[in-house]
Parts: sequence; C-alpha cells; structure tokens
Amino acid sequence: MRKKIVAGNWKMNHDLAETEMFLVDLKKQVFPEHVITMIAPPFTSLNHAFKSLREHPVTLIAQNMHQSNNGAFTGEISAKMLKSVGADTVIVGHSERRAIFNEDSALLAEKVNTALENKMTVIFCIGEELQDRKQGNHFDLIKTQLSEGLFHVSNDSWENIIVAYEPVWAIGTGETASPGQAQEMHKLIRETIAENYSKAVADQVSILYGGSVKPDNAAEIFGQPDVDGGLIGGASLQVDNFMKIVNAFNK
Repeated sequence: MRKKIVAGNWKMNHDLAETEMFLVDLKKQVFPEHVITMIAPPFTSLNHAFKSLREHPVTLIAQNMHQSNNGAFTGEISAKMLKSVGADTVIVGHSERRAIFNEDSALLAEKVNTALENKMTVIFCIGEELQDRKQGNHFDLIKTQLSEGLFHVSNDSWENIIVAYEPVWAIGTGETASPGQAQEMHKLIRETIAENYSKAVADQVSILYGGSVKPDNAAEIFGQPDVDGGLIGGASLQVDNFMKIVNAFNK
C-alpha cells in the first residue's frame, strides 16, 4: 500500500528561536497513524529539530544537498553531514533550485545517485511553468523531467523515492491546480513510471502534490486516487494550518 505523506518545506524561514517555538507547539499535537508527517527546517535548525523530536512521529528532511560526498565546496552540505544531524530524507529538484540556482537534470540525477548511495530517501520534484501548460507542453515536460532525473535508477531504488508534482505556476501564487488537474498529472506520472519499470513499481510510489495546498483545499486534493499527500510550503509554517492539512486525510 502506498504511504500517505504530508511534508512541510519551510524554505528560508524560521530561525532557531522560531523553530523552537514551532516545535514546542508541534509536539503537543496528536498525529494520525496512517499519515507520515515530515518537516524540512533550514540546515541551521536540523540538529536541534532532530533532538527535539526524538520521541515524536515526525520525519526530519533536508531541503537540498550537494552531489559530492566531500570536497572543496564552500557553503555546501553533504549527504553524510545531513545524516549525522538526523536527516535521512532530502528534497531534490525543487522548482526554486531549478529556476533560481540553475540546477539541471544532469546535476539532479547526480544528487539522486548520491542520496541513494548514502541510503537516503529522495523526494524528487517535477513540475511545469505556466508557459509550458499554456503551450500544451506540460505532459512532455513532466515525462522528460522524470526520465532525465530518475529513470536511470534500479527497480529496487524506487523503494526510497517519493515523487512530488509541483506546478510552478501554483507555488506561492495563491493559484492551485484543480483536483482534476492534479489527478490528471499524478495519473500520468504513475503511468509513465509503469511504462519504464512496471505497474508494481508504479503502484507503490507515493506521489505528492505541491502548489498552494491549504487547510481548505487539502481534503479534496488528497481525495484524488493518485494523490498520496502534499509537499507543503507556506501553509507549513504555522502548526495549526499544517496539522489541519496533515489531518485532511481523515475527512
């Protein structure tokens, strides 16, 4: 059975004091057993969050990592470093990394390889710009991003891969893909994985939706047959909103 997942990506928000306030409130919550709850604080708060959450069912994830295991890469963070502070899962290929930091498919494939070699779970992000959708290129673009970023890995590696579909035009804009649009793309992603691997592999991969998910639309989006949860941005910065989304599977 596919895992139901809600992952909060804090991006460049919450300093250490703000993180502590968030965690104090988060630890008071009751977490649904059938949903895996994840948070991705900034690098500077990862170890503090790990220690604070030891007795709580929250998975700590990193927002990014370097493709090399070590070396002269000032300011970068390796997989080994992430694991040493409690992060065994990492986001790779977020649209902001692609667009702002010019991370291309070849680089992202290297990052995937490094994460898997270090026995980490990868949340691999794919998604189209508004222009791609308007021109009708969005299906081909998603297939290309999957192919170039992931389709070199082995069948067994898919046990440690989560796919996150994030329509770039719906991130931080207040716009959201309709539940039907989300389902259409998630179904395409699953079918594309099945075509290149097998139906068995595709059926066990969790595919998350990311793009202005909020408490008032989460249940409808998560109710689609191929949507297994969400990669949540702004709405994950407040515990109350985040937990309403985590609990949206119960509705």
